[in-house]
Amino acid sequence: MLDQERSHKGNQAILVCPNLAMSGLAHAEKIAEFKELALSAGATIINTLITARKFPEPKFFIGSGNADKVADLVSQNDANLVLVDVALSPVQERNLEKLCQCRVLDRTSLILDIFSQRARSYEGMLQVELAQLRHLSTRLVRGWTHLERQKGGIGMRGPGETQLETDRRLLAIRVKKLKAKLTKVVKQREQGRNSRKQSGTKMIAFVGYTNAGKSTLFNYLTQAKVYAADQLFATLDPTVRKLPNIPGNEVVASDTVGFVRDLPHDLVAAFQATLQEAIEADLLIHVIDSNNHEQDEHIFEVKSVLKQINADKIPVIEVYNKIDLSHVGTKVHSDNDGLVTQCWLSATTGEGVDLLLKAIEERFNRTHVTKDIILPASLGKLRALFYKMDGIREERFNDNNTWSLKIELPSSKWNMLAARNDECGNFVHTLLK
Repeated sequence: MLDQERSHKGNQAILVCPNLAMSGLAHAEKIAEFKELALSAGATIINTLITARKFPEPKFFIGSGNADKVADLVSQNDANLVLVDVALSPVQERNLEKLCQCRVLDRTSLILDIFSQRARSYEGMLQVELAQLRHLSTRLVRGWTHLERQKGGIGMRGPGETQLETDRRLLAIRVKKLKAKLTKVVKQREQGRNSRKQSGTKMIAFVGYTNAGKSTLFNYLTQAKVYAADQLFATLDPTVRKLPNIPGNEVVASDTVGFVRDLPHDLVAAFQATLQEAIEADLLIHVIDSNNHEQDEHIFEVKSVLKQINADKIPVIEVYNKIDLSHVGTKVHSDNDGLVTQCWLSATTGEGVDLLLKAIEERFNRTHVTKDIILPASLGKLRALFYKMDGIREERFNDNNTWSLKIELPSSKWNMLAARNDECGNFVHTLLK
């Protein structure tokens, strides 16, 4: 049966792009992006079927008539793969496979396949496998009834475990092992981040929509050799490099995986460890393709993911990249405090990069405040808060039962402490006067 053993030969694909009440232009852009996803996965696109529905249909999602059209296209073009630009339920996926007699992958499965191709580091491969197994756990079906061991009658009662239950148990065991390995990797990364913070090193994370030029800009600024290409999800594994040319500060930068519209929530959760660099950053560089007329929608998608991972409160500089293509001059926009919030540049030619470096330097020098303080033992709670905020750079216990501390924190955290209605708040409020 097809759902017991799927063929993996060939990538001749039929694309199915359902349109659920999207405008013509928006849907056209969504189709173009799905084609890019298919090509990035290595598929050869034979034909594309665009369907229109007001609501999903339970059996095939796209409706019986459209499902028959897909089956005909598969037969006529000798295709062996159907890619559907929505998240299908396990039942819908199986029904389409039975009808078309070939593999069917929904949007989530396709993105997971690309991730599995791109992962190079140990951490990345663990995350991909974990995400794949979680997705597969919803796709296990009763395709092994001939191996059923729960039989009735005298002498026919087996151990009582079906093959399906065995598969689920083995999958759960593997997921548990992967989680344990990933937890260990995450702890190692946390040690590195904590070490950098204790030394006063600032952390910058590059985020943005996939193919916006994050890795190109990252390479230009850090002289790294991160893989950069004109394809979706070219960078998957996080890379951390020292960022030179920021006077007065030790700064490291991290390149993260690019985002895409309708990125499944499960995938965001699975790559939490990869995105942890963004969560822990002092500053986010949000790279935007200024040559893409859908940039507003891309910005919305990135902000949506940042909110999901609780990184939406971190200071951001929006970098409008590819001005060599959009023919927009270099410029910056600042907020009411004079801090640069937007910068236009080209990561390919380097034009305007100096403006970004100056903006990063200015932001760190103005928003991070360092104080040398003498803290009485009675304010041990405040010392604990400084530790929790990773703000202590130097510490010495004095003979008179006090601590000599060197504290470095962003202005926002100093103000947050000063606003506390207790002894700690009063002490910090007096300190900042």
